[in-house]
Amino acid sequence: MRIAVTGTPGTGKTTATELLESRFADDDATPDLDVVHLNRVLEDEGLYTEVDADRESKIADLDALAAWLEGRGDVVIESHLAHRFAADRVAVLRCAPEQLEARLRERGETEAKATENAESEALDVILSESVDEHGLESVYEIDTTDRDPEAVADALEAVATGEREPSAGDVDYVGYLA
Repeated sequence: MRIAVTGTPGTGKTTATELLESRFADDDATPDLDVVHLNRVLEDEGLYTEVDADRESKIADLDALAAWLEGRGDVVIESHLAHRFAADRVAVLRCAPEQLEARLRERGETEAKATENAESEALDVILSESVDEHGLESVYEIDTTDRDPEAVADALEAVATGEREPSAGDVDYVGYLA
């Protein structure tokens, strides 16, 4: 089983998957899945091709990351890039653009980067890419706007255990762009 947890930066992927990871370690009833924080792998293994100075971010080497993931067995892959890799299920974390923009600014992102990510969220960029790559039957949309991290981890656990039905297109933030 391979589960991708993806979403625009700031939607809560890392926090929720860290909680999920501790549940997997502490509870025999949860699936035995390792959690891979792909952005950490990219950094630690140097699996990027260049640095985009304007965006202050590394350009991932998707082929090298795919090779690194090959043969990893049952995993949860967490990253805004996770949907670009083979997965049985794709959980797309979503957040209202206004709140997302505020979260990103609080963690030190530039105004331009926070606004760009909020607009991407309003346009369903990662959700659309996930559906295109994996199909509606494999995508699980989770709105994190009014949920605490434990509730988001609960929703992810339901995806992992098969207790949640696929859903995509339920969340609509296009009004943010008006």
